[in-house]
Amino acid sequence: MSPIDVLILSGMPSETPETTADLVEPIVDRHPDIDVTVAGNYSDGVDKIRTANAVIALHPTSDHLDNAERLEWMHTLSAGVDHFPLDRLQREDVVVTTASSANSNAVAEHTLSLMLAFERNLNHAIRNQERTEWQLQFSGELNGQTVGILGLGQIGRRVAELCTAFGMDVVGLKRDLSDVPDSVDEIYLPDELHTVLGKSDYVVIACPLTDETKGMISIKELSESMKRSAVLINVARGEIVEEQHVSVAVQRGYIAGAALDVFEEEPLPPDSPIWNTKDIIVTPHAGGTTDRFLQGCGVLFAKNYDHYSAGRLDEMRNRVI
Repeated sequence: MSPIDVLILSGMPSETPETTADLVEPIVDRHPDIDVTVAGNYSDGVDKIRTANAVIALHPTSDHLDNAERLEWMHTLSAGVDHFPLDRLQREDVVVTTASSANSNAVAEHTLSLMLAFERNLNHAIRNQERTEWQLQFSGELNGQTVGILGLGQIGRRVAELCTAFGMDVVGLKRDLSDVPDSVDEIYLPDELHTVLGKSDYVVIACPLTDETKGMISIKELSESMKRSAVLINVARGEIVEEQHVSVAVQRGYIAGAALDVFEEEPLPPDSPIWNTKDIIVTPHAGGTTDRFLQGCGVLFAKNYDHYSAGRLDEMRNRVI
């Protein structure tokens, strides 16, 4: 198979010439025969995609796809693909791979930081500092508590490993029970969601957004299944949770708190009650941000090219089509 032309569309996370190099260098180091082009802006991308065999992108548009005359492979700069036109790409016989695992450790560490913020009362300490108030608050420990992880993909698995290192018990929710990580103590099927919620001191949402998971956590789950002392953490997709229900649940004491990194509408509107609900921590879809992300994406693409060029499409990592 002859070398392919690769186009990187603008609009990458934290894009600068330096970070673009982080993405390009692992590809050309492993495969110097690949021609990699970086689109300078939107219109440049729409034009240059005509000759590209492979595209690395965060948000390709219909303009891009309409002009993609030779496209064979789309590599996303995100773990989720709910915003990609998968039906169209499948009809056009385009292989799609994701960046899942490139930032799984970052998301997992972000999750642990949110858990620690609640357990050690850091959110209250920050508010007290802003008011110059010296107020000692006794805190707890993650050790010995139970975390329920909804979804055990790359991110969920890494969260489980880190929680195990903190001495936590891990219960998980997973569709396929044939491959359960060693770091998970108990595993349940999706129809046992309420069992997992009832066991958990912290509930971490790490599953993909699908028709089955959309709206999976609502006031019913928050008020009837979760402990009043429990904390909900969402680092997956906003639509998995009825986020206004979370605000109500925290205000009414159905759960002790929540940390939300993803939302139904982003940026989160200024008038959302989420902003001002005590014991809800908001982070701006920052879980996956890391200075190593684009380098990881480049390494992943380069390794997948080995399989792609050899015709071993089934062996490509994170392939969704």
